[in-house]
Order: sequence, then structure tokens, then C-alpha cells
Amino acid sequence: MISTLKNFFNFCTKENRRLFYQTLVIGVLIAICEASKFPAIYFVMDGFLSNSMSGSRILTGFIILLISVILESFLRGISSMLQCKAGYRECADKRIEIAEHLRYLPMGYFNENSLGQITTVITNVMEQLGDVATRVVMLTTQGILNTTIIVLMIIVFDWRIGIICLVGIAIFSIINHIMRKANAETSAKKVEVDTNVISNVLEYIQGISEVKAYNLVSTSRTNLDDTIRMAGDTNTELEMICNRYIPLQNIAIKLTGVAILISSIGFYLSGSMDLLTSIIMLIMSFMVFSGLETMGSYSSLLRVVDLCVERGKEVLSLNTMDISGEEYTAKTSNIEISGIDFAYGKKKIIDNLSLIVPEKTTVAFVGPSGGGKTTLCHLIARFWDVDTGRVSLDGKNVKEYSMDALMQNFSFVFQNVYLFHDTVANNIRFGQPDASMENVITAAKKACCHDFIMALPDGYNTVIGENGTSLSGGEKQRISIARAIMKDAPIIILDEATANVDPENEKELMAAVQALTKEKTILMIAHRLKTIRNADQIFVIDKGRIVQNGTHDELMKQDGIYQRFVDSRIQAIGWKIK
Repeated sequence: MISTLKNFFNFCTKENRRLFYQTLVIGVLIAICEASKFPAIYFVMDGFLSNSMSGSRILTGFIILLISVILESFLRGISSMLQCKAGYRECADKRIEIAEHLRYLPMGYFNENSLGQITTVITNVMEQLGDVATRVVMLTTQGILNTTIIVLMIIVFDWRIGIICLVGIAIFSIINHIMRKANAETSAKKVEVDTNVISNVLEYIQGISEVKAYNLVSTSRTNLDDTIRMAGDTNTELEMICNRYIPLQNIAIKLTGVAILISSIGFYLSGSMDLLTSIIMLIMSFMVFSGLETMGSYSSLLRVVDLCVERGKEVLSLNTMDISGEEYTAKTSNIEISGIDFAYGKKKIIDNLSLIVPEKTTVAFVGPSGGGKTTLCHLIARFWDVDTGRVSLDGKNVKEYSMDALMQNFSFVFQNVYLFHDTVANNIRFGQPDASMENVITAAKKACCHDFIMALPDGYNTVIGENGTSLSGGEKQRISIARAIMKDAPIIILDEATANVDPENEKELMAAVQALTKEKTILMIAHRLKTIRNADQIFVIDKGRIVQNGTHDELMKQDGIYQRFVDSRIQAIGWKIK
């Protein structure tokens, strides 16, 4: 229990930890207020039994009780506010910290982990940390504080009753430990099934078109329903485990109270305890473990606190790429790759590859699927770090740039464009967040998307659905190009940007591409002949190596992959990137 509380406080940010510590200090004062009721009662009862009761004595006792009650209520209000502020702020801070950490992870992490797993940590787990975990920790701590101070006061009154209290606490602790051990596995299972629920819901929604197209509604629904039922069963199982032990905890507490009551009467009858102390012990026997009882009800969830902290630490402990480079501004967009190797897991993707891309030239990467074209572009932009060799921009290793400084040099247009659930204008502004509407419109016109944007219900203020589901593929591509135009980076990476464009939009899209790439360094992955034949250099990549390079005319004179590609007029099959 103590280790759980320690892990929780250590995981919190410094500022929020300070707020929690303030709450604990207030908790001590609350416990003192709770305990001060007994001396007040003792003071009044002493006057009553000694026949020295007076109005001033009654008034004094009443004032002590009144002050303790009012102060306790006031302190509990402050404690709740601090707890609430710290809890929800901790949730927000950790979500931001994790999101920022994810930004600098190699792309391999996102290939290995499902969207549901990543989403769960940022949403459910952190929500539980800020709400459930915070409440559990503070209520548990408050219960310990209240019980500790009251027991110490009892020991001052009569050490024998104090020993009975300690024995009762020991029995309670043993039962509580057994309960937490019993629900440890189920608590871990609860976090796992919560992850599965989110994963299955996301998969069901994202794949709804395929589900309908292939009449998989019943199958998908069955999988989703089974996962949801499993989550419900797990939560029920966790509650049932707790319900088996919580009554035992309460019995131990109540029996200890009865033992205090009987012992107090026995000590009085034997003459070893005065009447007043005996009466006070009788009163305290019903109240001494109220805080412990509350704590026992929530301590079953301490394992969930552990799991929340562990899942958060797990993500934050992942090794990020070194981002401590210089805020260096590249003077040229010359790219040089020297003897780089890269393996994904045990599979080698790039094998001792070298090339030079002079600034303001256009190079095209072609080759069979899985040959390493996309991976090479990702290594240039440092989505991953090379295993060996060097990637340089303006003669400087890309690892020596800070990530933000490096990204200022690149704009991307991918085959699969992602648009956010926001206005059209703001989706374009991602390239320059503080851009004026005038600049947004200018970029849109260059990308040949102004006309169709104006035809939308609210023009540039039209909120498009997540991933732009309300737009066609060509429209999304042109918005993506407008976004890249807005950023105005010196290096443009076109990753099959025109692969899925319908013929009626091809003219507009090619015009948009030309506007984007003017006076830029272009790295192009493509399988359409018309998009690559005018490139300054064409690199044919197969199995992670450059097997051919040259201009279109030069490569057509060689008996190789490129000539066969052109001669057979294969434009898509076997040339799509992965």
C-alpha cells in the first residue's frame, strides 16, 4: 500500500505533487479536528460526573465541539478543491507529456502498437489516474491519518485499549492485503479489456465501409459485443472479489470496537479504569475506525492506481530519438546519404545505400513494392534513425538538428491524406498556424482547390469530417498540397501523391503539384510514367539498394527494371509503396 502511494506521488508532476502534499497537510488537520471532539466530550463529562458542571464549562465544551465541526467542514471543502484541481490537472499534464513523448518516438512504435492501445493510455488510463486514482489515494491516505491520530489519542487515555486497537488494525491490514493480492490479476485484466474495447470500437468505426461492403456486420458486431461483455464481466468479477473481503474487513473493525467496549466496561468494574475514561472509550469504540472503514472500501482499487502509473511510465520510458540538436537553419537544401543501413526488426530494409540530391532538383524513386522507397524518404526526414551511415542536410547530419528545426525543411504530400475534424481553413493552416485568411485563400488557389471549397456549405469555414470523409480523394490531395504550399518548406516529399487520382481531377492536381514544387528540392515516389520521366535523376531501388540511376533517357538505354517497367506499361501493380 505504501509503495503504491509512493509511486503515485513520484509519478505526478512537481506542481501537482505540491498540491497533493498540501491536501495531506490539510488531511492531518482534519484528523486532529476529528480527534478533538473526544477531549471536548471528556471536558464536559468530567464536569458532569464531578458535580462541578457550570454554564461556562458547558459553553467551553460546546465551543470546542463547534470549532472542531466547523473547521473540519471548512478544511474538507478546501481539501476537495485542491484534490480536484490537482487530479484533473495531473490528468491533463500527463496527457500532454505523453502526446509530446509520442511525437519523438520512431515510427516503428506506431507500427507495432494498435491505435486502441495508444489511445487507451492517453484517454482511459490517464482519466482513471486523474479521477479514480486520485480519489482512491486521497481517501486511503485520509483514512490512515484519521485512524492513526485517534488511536494515538486512545493510547494517551489508556494504553491497554490502544493495544486492542493495534491488534484490530493488524487483522484489518492482513485481510486488506489478501484482498488486494486476490484482485491484482483481475485489476490487470480490467485495464487490458478496457484497451480491447477501445481498439475494437475504433476498428469497427474505421472499417465500417468494409463491414457493410462484405456483409460482415454480424461478425464485427459479435467481436465487439464479446469484448464489451468481457469488460462487463471483468468489472463484475473485480467487484465480487472485493465484496468477499470488504465484509470481513468490516467484521474485524466492528469486533474490535466491541472488544474495546467490553474491555472498557471490564476495566471499570475491576477498578483499573475510572468511569469517565470508560465512557469516553465506549464512545470512541464506535468512531475510532470510521476512517479505516472508508479506506478499506477504496483500497481494493489501489492496484488500479498501480496499473495506471505503470502504463503511463511504460510509454514515457520508451526511448525517443535524440532531439537535443541545434536550432540550426539550413542555408541550402542539398541532401547527401552516405552508406546507410536500416533494419526493421530483423528484416533489413536499406542496405549500404548512398546518393546525392542537389538542391532545387527533382529526383524520383521507383522500384518494386517493398524495395525501400518510402523507408528511404522517412530516413531522410528522420522519421526513423539510420542504423549505420549518415544522412546530411546542408552538409550537417540530420541528427544534429533539433527535430523542430529539421522539420522546417520538409513538406509532405502522402498518398493517404489525413484531414482533421476542423474547418477547411484550419486544415490548410497546419502548414502555418498563424496564417491570415488571405494567405489561406492564396495557397488554396495555387493548389486548385479554391473553387470546390467555395462550393461547400460554409466555404472555408466548413467543418469537414474526421479524415475528410466528406471529400473526394482528389479534393483531399489538393487540400494537402495547399497545406504544403502554406508551409513553404524548401524540400518537398511526394509519396505517391497522384496514385489514386481520378482522371477528371488529374489536370487540377498536377497543376497544384507544379505550384507546390516550383523552385524546390523534390523527392518523388511514383509509379506513373508522366510524373517521373522529367525528373533530374531517377533512382531504381530494389531490396534496399540502388540498382539503377540516371535520367529517363539514360535508363531506357539500359536493360533493367526501369526499361521493363516502361515497356510493359505497368503503372501500378508491383510499384505501390509499403
